[in-house]
Amino acid sequence: MKTKFVLLAFVLTLLPQTLIAQRTEIINSLDARADEYFQVAYKIWEWAELGYQEEKSSALLKDVLAQEGFSIESGVVGIPTAFVAEYGSGAPVIGILAEFDALPGLSQKALPVREARMKDGAGHACGHHLFGAASVAAAVAVKDWLDASGQSGTVRLYGTPAEEGGAGKVYMVREGLFNDADAVLHWHPGDRNDASPATTLANRSAKFRFYGRSTHAAGAPERGRSALDGVEAMNMMVNMLREHVPQETRIHYVITRGGLAPNVVPDYAEVYYYVRHPLAQTLEEIFPRVIKAAEGAALGTGTTMDFEIIHGLHSVLPNDVLSQAVLSNLESLGGIQYDAEEQRFAEEIRKTLDATSIPLGSESTVQPFLPKITKGSTDVGDVSYIAPTAGFTTATWVPGTAAHSWQAVAAGGMSIGKKGLSLAAKTLALTALDLLLDEELLITARREFEERRGPDFEYRPLLGDRDPPLDYRN
Repeated sequence: MKTKFVLLAFVLTLLPQTLIAQRTEIINSLDARADEYFQVAYKIWEWAELGYQEEKSSALLKDVLAQEGFSIESGVVGIPTAFVAEYGSGAPVIGILAEFDALPGLSQKALPVREARMKDGAGHACGHHLFGAASVAAAVAVKDWLDASGQSGTVRLYGTPAEEGGAGKVYMVREGLFNDADAVLHWHPGDRNDASPATTLANRSAKFRFYGRSTHAAGAPERGRSALDGVEAMNMMVNMLREHVPQETRIHYVITRGGLAPNVVPDYAEVYYYVRHPLAQTLEEIFPRVIKAAEGAALGTGTTMDFEIIHGLHSVLPNDVLSQAVLSNLESLGGIQYDAEEQRFAEEIRKTLDATSIPLGSESTVQPFLPKITKGSTDVGDVSYIAPTAGFTTATWVPGTAAHSWQAVAAGGMSIGKKGLSLAAKTLALTALDLLLDEELLITARREFEERRGPDFEYRPLLGDRDPPLDYRN
């Protein structure tokens, strides 16, 4: 609660009526352009481009920013769809993150029943179309305020591709693009309005590739060495490994290549693994054991094996000071109100959900401040170890909806998603305004950041020195 009082005291000493008017102007400007920004999001929703393939989505966001006078550096850190857009001058530098990649195999129409837009197509099941558009909207609103107020400071939007397994932000962190940021804000679509500080699981992924010898599976099986056997033997050993790792560990995999015909012994097979744990140090102790399982599988099946690290992410470093500042703005704006059509849509979606952790109607409220550990992973984690970082969610989905589901795609393509986008953009913009005006808030957030990170912390990317895997979705 300390930050709320600091903010309130600050507001009362700096011409409160003027500041209130400025905040109102930001809100009004975003309301006036809500349809425009949702159309940007909707185009990205329709394109549903996968990680590192977001050419049209990235270009559209850059076009909006360029028309508003932002200076833009495209193709940063060797990633064609990554960019940095900046407006203003001098300190403080307030960063806003923008994502825009979709997920494979989750194509869905904006309907409350399962119906794909295209067979085997991708879909924005994590709502990154809304994420990117709302962050751009907020950056533009802050730019307008900088112009009108004459205030010094810089708003910087980071266009960050391939969050879904491609770790786009990690390469940007590794190259120092966040080193001079005083604070970084982000948000994420969700099924509730929540600014609680949350950490995540550190994550490392790899593709394990086995090579054997093909032959006729019936006519000469003794001559073959099955690469698929190598994959299956590895999976069996890793599944036994689960009993002997810390209980917070999460390990999951998918066989991405297993052969083409039952009567041909596969000479190539591939399995794609994620390994997660809250602590990067513990993750680095577990991951070599997974590699050993792969090596043993290759030895036992007479195959050979190599592997490629695809991505590695640190857990998120929470910042209570910044999260309280975000919460103050989110609470001042309130939640989302459904109209009659949206209510009917939500009720139909609820019928398709197996379990609901939050009631219908909660979209109109803001969740209490409750620090937590989530079981997912995000490349925001690496950013959070370089600059004080805070995020939040808004109810862009029907309460009870899980991420990476067709129900999330459906709500994100209609007016429920639009309302969540608008709330997120306002919360980002108002919090950025607080940070640009309140030096003490930044100092306090930096102090907490340094205490949590520790005096001996040295950033080391968990994906090593590899180049961005631009073809990982191919």
